[in-house]
Amino acid sequence: MKPSTDRMMTRIKSIYLYIQKRGSVSTKELVEEFGTTQRTIQRDLNVLEYNDLVISRQRGKWTTTNKKIKVS
Repeated sequence: MKPSTDRMMTRIKSIYLYIQKRGSVSTKELVEEFGTTQRTIQRDLNVLEYNDLVISRQRGKWTTTNKKIKVS
């Protein structure tokens, strides 16, 4: 795997775990916590949403779904 892909996957995993721990977070909170652009966070959230791992019931607020996953 390319270093950039590995870095992206690590960030996405960290974002998922952060949302899971907090219960509900805003996109702005994620931008501040992970020190990246809003666009980068949005792309990462899109990956998580596509895989049915997070959901936004309210614009800009994210929570995890009940989908069972194994985090390694």
